[in-house]
Amino acid sequence: RVLTGTRKRDHFFPILASLYCYVHGTSSTSLLHMTVAESLQRSVERWPDREAMAFLQDGVRKTFAQFQQDVDQAAAGLLALGMKKGDRLGMWGPNTYEWVLFQFATAKAGIILVAVNPAYQVQEVEFALQKVGCKAVVCPTQFKTLNYCDMLRKICPEIETSSPGDIKSSRLPELRSVIVLDSRQPGMLHFEDVMQAGGSQHMQQLQDLQKKISFDDPINIQFTSGTTGAPKGATLSHHNIINNSYFIGRRLGYHWRPHTRVCVPVPLYHCFGSVGGGISMAVHGISTVFPSRGYDGKANLAAIESERCTFIYGTPTMYVDMLNQPDLTKYDLSSVEGGIMAGSPCPQELVKKVFSD
Repeated sequence: RVLTGTRKRDHFFPILASLYCYVHGTSSTSLLHMTVAESLQRSVERWPDREAMAFLQDGVRKTFAQFQQDVDQAAAGLLALGMKKGDRLGMWGPNTYEWVLFQFATAKAGIILVAVNPAYQVQEVEFALQKVGCKAVVCPTQFKTLNYCDMLRKICPEIETSSPGDIKSSRLPELRSVIVLDSRQPGMLHFEDVMQAGGSQHMQQLQDLQKKISFDDPINIQFTSGTTGAPKGATLSHHNIINNSYFIGRRLGYHWRPHTRVCVPVPLYHCFGSVGGGISMAVHGISTVFPSRGYDGKANLAAIESERCTFIYGTPTMYVDMLNQPDLTKYDLSSVEGGIMAGSPCPQELVKKVFSD
């Protein structure tokens, strides 16, 4: 049948769009077309007993096989709580095992993880949660001087009299659940509630979901810093973050180095930590070492020595701090082969000093 004019354009445009989505320049390396869950599954099959991550301050260590088991349990628990594919879950807090756990659990359940800056004050967190319509928030009771639960109660006083998992807030109308990682709080769920909520039917639901999740699906929302106005939420797909970490890892040689152990002091709420660290762990089978919940220069140096880290991530100011530690020379840093300095412009003299010292 011959189509002309507008009808011809409308008929062929969707076809053309699908054909040209992934056209890119000349390259010997193809993009990966897989979901976050598929990338983890591949590493579990290759290195089930390899250590995937170590959170030194909290004493948590997980192999790839152990981590995947936790991911499945957490994902099934979220489904049991009534969360569905496309719902948003805000992850608010410092570098803990639960941050990475929910990063992968949400991805497997088709839920969009919203990375919330752990330094946000009341107005900022309300803006972020309202902007993207978070159905759940995961957080510790507090971090440093910030009491997250108190801040949420200021935004949503209804929490105090709500049944856990059934919050009805006038200021955050989409919010239903607050999941606390440590102490139990009125009107809020506890982390263990989620881990124990999923039964065999939810596990089956999770497996069935894998056939419906595409690598083009949105999986992560990260906010800009808000330098030129209110923070803007950038929505990323499985395809975005998998290939970001894939090419970062190839540039660093993760695909040919025998066993890479990366010291990750950068925050997980930023793509440097969550993608360069967490997703690269699954894509490349590297081991990630998190020295502390918040940045601590001395803890970084101790972690490099004790864990024999081969790579280190950091911003320029982090490297400045580590180089200026008064007892720098007492640490054995001979295992380090390379690293990434990013997040802001890197002064030439600082880069030279990192190499020389």
